[in-house]
Amino acid sequence: MATQDKHTPPPLPEPLRVPVADSHTHLDMQDTTVEAALAKAASVGVTTLVQVGCDLNGSRWAADTAAAHDAVHAAVALHPNEAPRIVLGDPDGWSRQGAREPGGDAALDAALAEIDALAARPEVRGVGETGLDYFRTGPDGMAAQERSFRAHIEIAKRHGKALVIHDREAHDDVLRILREEGAPDRVVFHCFSGDAAMAEVCAAAGYFMSFAGNVTFKNAQPLRDAVAAAPPELLLVETDAPFLTPAPYRGRANAPYLIPLTLRAMAAVKDMDEDALASAVAANTARAFDY
Repeated sequence: MATQDKHTPPPLPEPLRVPVADSHTHLDMQDTTVEAALAKAASVGVTTLVQVGCDLNGSRWAADTAAAHDAVHAAVALHPNEAPRIVLGDPDGWSRQGAREPGGDAALDAALAEIDALAARPEVRGVGETGLDYFRTGPDGMAAQERSFRAHIEIAKRHGKALVIHDREAHDDVLRILREEGAPDRVVFHCFSGDAAMAEVCAAAGYFMSFAGNVTFKNAQPLRDAVAAAPPELLLVETDAPFLTPAPYRGRANAPYLIPLTLRAMAAVKDMDEDALASAVAANTARAFDY
């Protein structure tokens, strides 16, 4: 029964009364068409999606998909784990590009130039996900990650786009580099992974904090403490689908239509009316991504 469960899509949640946006999703990694995903999401009150690129192919696809669908906005970037693969090579072909030879700094510069060109497109509302990931990339890849992150900050500022941050086990360095470079006007910490103290630091800087389905996990009390500490006017909600499916469906594929489960969990933590939080989140996402 368990195996069947794993492959059965979770049921549609009760629709939200106030429509919201999924501030971070990967439709290109989901087993669906864009049209079907949008229709299913809209049926429960998730009427806008931010499609996020993690590499050149994904960023091109995000921009083209946003251009074709009014309900989709794009963010483009080289993921923090992508930068070292470009520079140092990826012999195992772990990423979706397959095995790659080392390209050195020149290859990273060429990839960043293409991200820069994509960031100029009107349907691209964000530069990301970029940042630092010390979970998957060891010390050998940190220089490439940091160089890529600093370049993405500059691209976001020059084009006036939101900066979408992937921060995994790297809070202090991410915050330090933002200070050193000067943060763009709009910064979104995607899949916020800090605690209440980190939330207070981000709030003081005016950074948006986007929470994903892992806020519903049993062991995620520090994340719930962060939700409690974050001001309502800086909160966003996301799926990061197909990853981080909210409870009670952890382990199955995530999708934008499951946003109501996470939003309701956040409302409970904040002791806020669901509609009031949805209204805030909808306005915040539009403000963050300038649509």
